[in-house]
Amino acid sequence: MKDRLLTVGQAAEFLGTTERFPRRLIAERRIVFVRVGRHVRIPESALASFVNAHTVQPIVVDRRPFGAVA
Repeated sequence: MKDRLLTVGQAAEFLGTTERFPRRLIAERRIVFVRVGRHVRIPESALASFVNAHTVQPIVVDRRPFGAVA
């Protein structure tokens, strides 16, 4: 296993949020985490998977009302 285990603070930095958000994800069991004694660690791949699963793709709209102009 070469996956890096991040602290809650590092996970928050990775996500660009406060520490409260990753703690809530852990409490609600919405993300994979590892208990190391009393400490909680989050695999970096779990954060990447979470971000990929919640990424919303833009809608591409053709703005030309009557198609291409000849």
